[in-house]
Amino acid sequence: MPSSPHEVLRFDNVTVRFDEQPVVDRVSFVLAAGESRIVLGEAGAGKTVLLKTALGLIRPDSGRVHLFGTDITDLKEKALFEVRQRVGMLFQEGALFDSQTVEENVAYPLLSRAQKTLNNTELQAIEDKVLRALEFVELGHTVEKFPSELSGGMRRRVGIARATVTEPPLVLYDSPTAGLDPITANTIMALLVKERDIRNTSSMVVTHRYQDGQIMAGFRTDGHEGKLIPDPGRPGVVFMVMREGRLIFEGTQTELEASPEAYVRKFVRR
Repeated sequence: MPSSPHEVLRFDNVTVRFDEQPVVDRVSFVLAAGESRIVLGEAGAGKTVLLKTALGLIRPDSGRVHLFGTDITDLKEKALFEVRQRVGMLFQEGALFDSQTVEENVAYPLLSRAQKTLNNTELQAIEDKVLRALEFVELGHTVEKFPSELSGGMRRRVGIARATVTEPPLVLYDSPTAGLDPITANTIMALLVKERDIRNTSSMVVTHRYQDGQIMAGFRTDGHEGKLIPDPGRPGVVFMVMREGRLIFEGTQTELEASPEAYVRKFVRR
Protein backbone atom coordinates (compact mmCIF):
# COMPACT_ATOMS: atom_id res chain seq x y z
CA MET A 1 0.00 0.00 0.00
CA PRO A 2 1.47 3.41 -0.94
CA SER A 3 2.17 5.88 1.86
CA SER A 4 0.08 9.02 2.34
CA PRO A 5 1.94 12.36 2.41
CA HIS A 6 0.39 12.84 5.87
CA GLU A 7 1.96 9.66 7.21
CA VAL A 8 5.10 9.90 9.33
CA LEU A 9 5.55 6.24 10.26
CA ARG A 10 3.95 3.05 9.00
CA PHE A 11 4.34 -0.55 10.16
CA ASP A 12 2.94 -3.15 7.76
CA ASN A 13 2.65 -6.57 9.43
CA VAL A 14 6.08 -6.23 11.07
CA THR A 15 7.66 -9.12 12.97
CA VAL A 16 10.98 -9.03 14.83
CA ARG A 17 12.43 -12.22 16.32
CA PHE A 18 15.15 -12.76 18.92
CA ASP A 19 16.41 -16.37 19.01
CA GLU A 20 13.44 -17.41 16.85
CA GLN A 21 10.98 -15.93 19.37
CA PRO A 22 8.82 -13.02 18.13
CA VAL A 23 9.26 -9.92 20.27
CA VAL A 24 7.24 -7.81 17.83
CA ASP A 25 4.59 -9.99 16.23
CA ARG A 26 2.75 -8.96 13.05
CA VAL A 27 2.26 -5.35 14.12
CA SER A 28 0.58 -2.83 11.81
CA PHE A 29 -0.25 0.82 12.47
CA VAL A 30 0.11 4.29 10.93
CA LEU A 31 1.36 7.38 12.78
CA ALA A 32 0.03 10.53 11.13
CA ALA A 33 1.71 13.92 11.02
CA GLY A 34 1.15 15.83 14.27
CA GLU A 35 -0.20 12.74 16.03
CA SER A 36 0.91 11.42 19.43
CA ARG A 37 0.86 7.72 20.29
CA ILE A 38 1.09 6.38 23.84
CA VAL A 39 2.42 2.81 23.92
CA LEU A 40 1.54 0.83 27.05
CA GLY A 41 2.44 -2.73 28.01
CA GLU A 42 4.24 -4.88 30.54
CA ALA A 43 8.03 -5.26 30.58
CA GLY A 44 9.03 -7.50 27.68
CA ALA A 45 5.92 -6.65 25.65
CA GLY A 46 8.04 -5.36 22.75
CA LYS A 47 7.61 -1.61 23.27
CA THR A 48 11.30 -0.61 23.12
CA VAL A 49 11.94 -2.98 20.20
CA LEU A 50 9.06 -1.27 18.40
CA LEU A 51 10.81 2.12 18.73
CA LYS A 52 14.20 0.78 17.68
CA THR A 53 12.62 -0.87 14.65
CA ALA A 54 10.94 2.43 13.74
CA LEU A 55 14.36 4.11 13.85
CA GLY A 56 16.01 1.39 11.78
CA LEU A 57 18.27 0.26 14.63
CA ILE A 58 16.65 -3.18 14.42
CA ARG A 59 15.68 -4.78 11.10
CA PRO A 60 12.37 -6.66 10.93
CA ASP A 61 12.38 -10.33 10.04
CA SER A 62 9.24 -9.78 8.00
CA GLY A 63 6.90 -6.94 7.10
CA ARG A 64 7.77 -3.40 6.02
CA VAL A 65 8.59 -0.17 7.85
CA HIS A 66 8.01 3.20 6.17
CA LEU A 67 9.46 6.41 7.61
CA PHE A 68 8.36 9.71 6.06
CA GLY A 69 7.10 7.78 3.05
CA THR A 70 10.39 5.92 2.52
CA ASP A 71 10.53 2.15 2.88
CA ILE A 72 13.50 1.80 5.26
CA THR A 73 13.23 -1.97 5.72
CA ASP A 74 16.17 -2.84 3.48
CA LEU A 75 17.93 0.51 3.27
CA LYS A 76 21.70 0.52 3.54
CA GLU A 77 23.15 2.39 6.49
CA LYS A 78 24.15 5.53 4.57
CA ALA A 79 20.68 6.06 3.13
CA LEU A 80 19.11 5.13 6.47
CA PHE A 81 21.28 7.71 8.24
CA GLU A 82 19.84 10.46 6.05
CA VAL A 83 16.23 9.49 6.86
CA ARG A 84 17.06 8.94 10.53
CA GLN A 85 18.26 12.54 10.85
CA ARG A 86 14.61 13.59 10.83
CA VAL A 87 13.89 11.57 13.98
CA GLY A 88 14.74 12.42 17.58
CA MET A 89 15.15 9.62 20.12
CA LEU A 90 15.07 9.77 23.90
CA PHE A 91 16.58 6.50 25.08
CA GLN A 92 15.82 4.96 28.47
CA GLU A 93 17.34 6.91 31.38
CA GLY A 94 18.41 9.62 28.91
CA ALA A 95 21.55 7.67 27.86
CA LEU A 96 23.86 10.68 28.15
CA PHE A 97 27.62 10.52 27.64
CA ASP A 98 29.12 10.71 31.13
CA SER A 99 32.45 12.10 29.92
CA GLN A 100 30.86 15.01 28.06
CA THR A 101 29.34 18.20 29.39
CA VAL A 102 25.66 18.95 29.01
CA GLU A 103 26.48 21.28 26.12
CA GLU A 104 28.53 18.59 24.36
CA ASN A 105 25.79 16.01 24.86
CA VAL A 106 23.11 18.21 23.33
CA ALA A 107 25.39 19.29 20.48
CA TYR A 108 26.15 15.69 19.50
CA PRO A 109 23.29 15.24 16.96
CA LEU A 110 24.18 18.53 15.27
CA LEU A 111 27.88 17.71 15.04
CA SER A 112 27.33 14.13 13.87
CA ARG A 113 25.11 15.23 11.00
CA ALA A 114 27.62 17.87 9.84
CA GLN A 115 30.20 15.28 8.71
CA LYS A 116 32.74 17.99 7.95
CA THR A 117 35.08 20.47 9.61
CA LEU A 118 33.03 23.45 10.75
CA ASN A 119 34.13 27.06 10.68
CA ASN A 120 33.65 29.46 13.58
CA THR A 121 30.35 30.79 12.25
CA GLU A 122 28.90 27.28 11.95
CA LEU A 123 30.15 26.33 15.41
CA GLN A 124 28.54 29.45 16.85
CA ALA A 125 25.25 28.54 15.16
CA ILE A 126 25.39 25.09 16.78
CA GLU A 127 26.16 26.64 20.17
CA ASP A 128 23.14 28.92 19.78
CA LYS A 129 20.86 25.97 18.89
CA VAL A 130 22.12 24.01 21.89
CA LEU A 131 21.41 26.90 24.24
CA ARG A 132 17.91 27.33 22.80
CA ALA A 133 17.22 23.61 23.25
CA LEU A 134 18.39 23.74 26.86
CA GLU A 135 16.38 26.85 27.57
CA PHE A 136 13.35 25.07 26.08
CA VAL A 137 13.68 22.46 28.85
CA GLU A 138 14.59 25.17 31.40
CA LEU A 139 18.21 24.07 31.80
CA GLY A 140 20.10 26.89 30.14
CA HIS A 141 22.26 27.26 33.25
CA THR A 142 23.69 23.73 33.04
CA VAL A 143 25.79 23.94 29.85
CA GLU A 144 29.13 23.39 31.62
CA LYS A 145 27.95 20.70 34.02
CA PHE A 146 28.44 16.96 33.61
CA PRO A 147 25.55 14.45 33.82
CA SER A 148 26.81 13.18 37.18
CA GLU A 149 26.20 16.65 38.63
CA LEU A 150 22.50 16.61 37.70
CA SER A 151 19.45 15.01 39.28
CA GLY A 152 17.65 12.19 37.49
CA GLY A 153 14.92 14.52 36.28
CA MET A 154 17.44 17.05 34.99
CA ARG A 155 19.33 14.34 33.11
CA ARG A 156 16.07 13.28 31.47
CA ARG A 157 15.43 16.89 30.45
CA VAL A 158 18.91 17.11 28.92
CA GLY A 159 18.03 13.93 27.01
CA ILE A 160 14.91 15.64 25.67
CA ALA A 161 16.99 18.66 24.63
CA ARG A 162 19.38 16.36 22.76
CA ALA A 163 16.50 14.49 21.09
CA THR A 164 14.85 17.70 19.92
CA VAL A 165 17.80 20.04 19.23
CA THR A 166 17.49 19.43 15.47
CA GLU A 167 13.74 20.18 15.69
CA PRO A 168 12.82 16.82 14.12
CA PRO A 169 9.25 16.23 12.90
CA LEU A 170 9.15 12.90 14.80
CA VAL A 171 10.40 12.16 18.31
CA LEU A 172 10.46 8.70 19.92
CA TYR A 173 10.44 8.65 23.72
CA ASP A 174 11.45 5.43 25.50
CA SER A 175 10.14 5.49 29.08
CA PRO A 176 10.69 9.24 29.63
CA THR A 177 9.35 9.14 33.20
CA ALA A 178 10.71 5.77 34.40
CA GLY A 179 12.20 5.91 37.89
CA LEU A 180 11.13 9.50 38.54
CA ASP A 181 8.92 10.76 41.35
CA PRO A 182 5.38 11.79 40.29
CA ILE A 183 6.05 15.55 40.36
CA THR A 184 9.21 15.27 38.26
CA ALA A 185 7.48 12.81 35.91
CA ASN A 186 4.66 15.30 35.34
CA THR A 187 7.25 18.01 34.62
CA ILE A 188 8.80 15.78 31.96
CA MET A 189 5.43 15.10 30.36
CA ALA A 190 4.65 18.83 30.34
CA LEU A 191 7.80 19.29 28.25
CA LEU A 192 6.62 16.61 25.80
CA VAL A 193 3.28 18.41 25.44
CA LYS A 194 5.15 21.70 24.93
CA GLU A 195 7.30 20.12 22.21
CA ARG A 196 4.22 18.71 20.48
CA ASP A 197 2.16 21.88 20.59
CA ILE A 198 4.77 24.53 19.81
CA ARG A 199 6.53 22.60 17.04
CA ASN A 200 3.65 20.36 15.88
CA THR A 201 5.88 17.35 16.46
CA SER A 202 4.68 13.78 15.92
CA SER A 203 5.62 11.46 18.77
CA MET A 204 5.53 7.94 20.15
CA VAL A 205 5.81 7.62 23.92
CA VAL A 206 6.58 4.25 25.49
CA THR A 207 5.56 4.28 29.14
CA HIS A 208 4.32 2.21 32.07
CA ARG A 209 2.42 5.19 33.51
CA TYR A 210 -1.14 5.73 32.36
CA GLN A 211 -0.84 9.22 33.85
CA ASP A 212 1.65 10.06 31.07
CA GLY A 213 -1.01 9.31 28.50
CA GLN A 214 -3.60 11.26 30.45
CA ILE A 215 -1.40 14.36 30.31
CA MET A 216 -0.80 14.00 26.56
CA ALA A 217 -4.49 13.42 25.88
CA GLY A 218 -5.98 15.86 28.36
CA PHE A 219 -3.82 18.99 28.21
CA ARG A 220 -2.31 21.51 25.83
CA THR A 221 0.33 24.18 26.23
CA ASP A 222 -0.55 27.80 26.79
CA GLY A 223 1.56 29.39 24.09
CA HIS A 224 2.07 32.57 26.06
CA GLU A 225 3.14 31.23 29.45
CA GLY A 226 4.19 27.69 28.52
CA LYS A 227 1.88 26.20 31.15
CA LEU A 228 -0.44 23.25 30.76
CA ILE A 229 -4.13 23.97 30.51
CA PRO A 230 -6.90 21.34 30.41
CA ASP A 231 -8.00 20.22 26.96
CA PRO A 232 -10.05 17.05 27.55
CA GLY A 233 -10.69 14.81 24.59
CA ARG A 234 -7.89 16.35 22.59
CA PRO A 235 -7.80 14.86 19.05
CA GLY A 236 -4.67 13.30 17.62
CA VAL A 237 -3.72 11.20 20.67
CA VAL A 238 -3.88 7.44 20.16
CA PHE A 239 -3.25 4.75 22.78
CA MET A 240 -1.64 1.44 21.88
CA VAL A 241 -1.33 -1.59 24.18
CA MET A 242 1.30 -4.25 23.53
CA ARG A 243 1.19 -7.81 24.90
CA GLU A 244 3.89 -10.38 24.16
CA GLY A 245 4.81 -8.55 20.98
CA ARG A 246 1.27 -8.19 19.69
CA LEU A 247 -0.65 -4.94 19.32
CA ILE A 248 -3.87 -5.86 21.11
CA PHE A 249 -5.45 -2.41 21.43
CA GLU A 250 -5.37 0.81 19.39
CA GLY A 251 -7.75 3.69 20.04
CA THR A 252 -8.66 6.83 21.94
CA GLN A 253 -8.48 7.35 25.69
CA THR A 254 -12.27 6.95 25.91
CA GLU A 255 -12.09 3.65 24.02
CA LEU A 256 -9.19 2.50 26.20
CA GLU A 257 -11.11 3.17 29.40
CA ALA A 258 -14.18 1.38 28.01
CA SER A 259 -12.26 -1.73 26.94
CA PRO A 260 -13.57 -4.97 28.51
CA GLU A 261 -10.19 -6.69 28.01
CA ALA A 262 -8.64 -7.41 31.43
CA TYR A 263 -5.05 -6.92 30.25
CA VAL A 264 -5.91 -3.54 28.73
CA ARG A 265 -7.83 -2.38 31.77
CA LYS A 266 -4.91 -3.03 34.12
CA PHE A 267 -3.14 -0.02 32.58
CA VAL A 268 -6.05 2.35 33.16
CA ARG A 269 -5.96 4.41 36.34
CA ARG A 270 -8.98 6.58 37.00
